[in-house]
Amino acid sequence: MKILFLCNKSPWPPREGGPIAMNAMVEGMAAAGHQVKVLAINTNKYHVDVQKIPQDYRHITNIETVYIDLSIRPIAAFLNLFSSASYHVQRFISNAFRDKLIEILKNDHYDIVQCETLYLSPYLPVIRAHSKAKIVLRAHNIEHLIWQRVAAITGNPLKKIYLKYLATKLERYELKVLQQYDGIAAITSTDAAFITQFSGTTPVTSIPFGIDISKFLIPHDITEEFPSLFHIGAMNWMPNEEGISWFLKEVWPKVHARFPLLRFYVAGRAMPDWLLNLKTENVEVLGEVDDAAAFIASKAVEVVPLFSGSGIRIKIIEGMALGKAIVSTTIGAEGIGATHEKNIMLADTAHDFTEAISRCVRDAAFCRLLGDNARQHIRQHHSNAELMRKLTDFYKRI
Repeated sequence: MKILFLCNKSPWPPREGGPIAMNAMVEGMAAAGHQVKVLAINTNKYHVDVQKIPQDYRHITNIETVYIDLSIRPIAAFLNLFSSASYHVQRFISNAFRDKLIEILKNDHYDIVQCETLYLSPYLPVIRAHSKAKIVLRAHNIEHLIWQRVAAITGNPLKKIYLKYLATKLERYELKVLQQYDGIAAITSTDAAFITQFSGTTPVTSIPFGIDISKFLIPHDITEEFPSLFHIGAMNWMPNEEGISWFLKEVWPKVHARFPLLRFYVAGRAMPDWLLNLKTENVEVLGEVDDAAAFIASKAVEVVPLFSGSGIRIKIIEGMALGKAIVSTTIGAEGIGATHEKNIMLADTAHDFTEAISRCVRDAAFCRLLGDNARQHIRQHHSNAELMRKLTDFYKRI
């Protein structure tokens, strides 16, 4: 099959959740023998120099990008208050991207055009007008649920009202557009079940994030710092920032009081100033690390205090693949299929988080068992090759 992937970010380099998930699918379908092409939005928030993308990757994907400035514009945001359109979606509409998409569709034939995330949906009419391809939505999240959850935990009353308003408009758009696709591939079975309620006759399947476990070898030349805690994730995604803020205020003081020598490392892109300037004993804010796998391998217990997400947490899957003990909220672990106290620790309150961390810190053998079981779980349930076969069957069905 010939597949055109439309991406809201460049899948290369795969430095954060969205690009990692998109890249796994692009490379996975290419490895399965399909002909793939990528048209990606290049943004100020995730800017990529296409000339620095490896030549073999450019050859496989024939990747092209179009720049869109996604900066929040106060006047446009204010005027959107008087419009029924979703501001989240409007920011991705670009004449330049539309023109490049038309050019690509006119120059070649595709069996499938896959929109990576809801935010490519404004281009559905363009695809219909210039191609007979079946159009698939790869739903990385239920987007409006993220913003509803963010609004729910926001303390500032005015900000809460504004975020609830934006979430309502996003919900209206998201639920309406689902029926305009030929197929929907959700990233979790939970999301698939939700989408099915609103997708009408549009077929829906669940294709989790997959990895090649052979590329996640546990390094023998890296010494694990035990005990230690870590978090890794892009901080320009609001749920991550909200979660770390909660953890530092509600959990870390209790943990630190029990284990005064324990260190907590925070890594990831786009660290906000309040984190970079943080002066909290035994908390090290590292920012973006050169080698995420090496960083994960060097620490002992991953914490994922996420309360407003949807979709699937890539960094949990990568941590599990590297044999790490993980303490996560139930929301953070959605879609992974992990089992509490077998291959992950689940905690939704400050008390439970503290107790789960304490158990891991005090019992190295238990940590190793969690990590070994976690790696086996990923091997069995998140094999990218197997998931790409499932996606191919779905393409054929639609």
